Amino acid sequence: MSIDQIEKPRRRRRSPDEARREAVEAARALLLSGGPNAVTLSAVAADIGVTHANLIHHFGSAAGLQSALMGSMVADLSRALDTAIARLRTDEGAPLELVNAVFDAFAAGGAGRLAAWIALSGDLSHLEPVRAAVRDLVEAIAEKMGDDGAARERIGSAVLFIALSAFGEALIGPPLHDMLDQPDDATRTVVAGLLPRFLVRND
Repeated sequence: MSIDQIEKPRRRRRSPDEARREAVEAARALLLSGGPNAVTLSAVAADIGVTHANLIHHFGSAAGLQSALMGSMVADLSRALDTAIARLRTDEGAPLELVNAVFDAFAAGGAGRLAAWIALSGDLSHLEPVRAAVRDLVEAIAEKMGDDGAARERIGSAVLFIALSAFGEALIGPPLHDMLDQPDDATRTVVAGLLPRFLVRND
């Protein structure tokens, strides 16, 4: 078979919205497989079969593509936290149920890696959409406890504890489980066991 007979990948026509969506999806896959340094215009262009210039047209620069990716993943994280809040308000809301909901929110779609990337970039403005979701989570716990406002500080500490644990689990949990011969759900179980200590009043 000659070189001319080898079928080359065909570039298909996409609407601007389709092109942006596919580029962001490809960038997310690169982030999850290779980290932030893997998210380049050239790599994304090669993955979806467009030119480097085409991506420049849609995003302006590599920073523009990365910003779009952050926006997409933060939106997913906010939706996941909203789901956790709805679950807490409709279910019994036992500690493990709450911990699982928040851990799942941070693990889904690479949100833990995204948060690390945003923190290291120094531009925390991308996390603004998450602020409301976190505050709603505090309110949902308060409602579940029948709180009259006096326990907000304890609840805030509990959410901080869960979120930081979920963030660490998303980044390095599996290797640590292996090193310490712990089951996959070890971190969730420990956090759920300690959570009531944050929520009980110590008078």
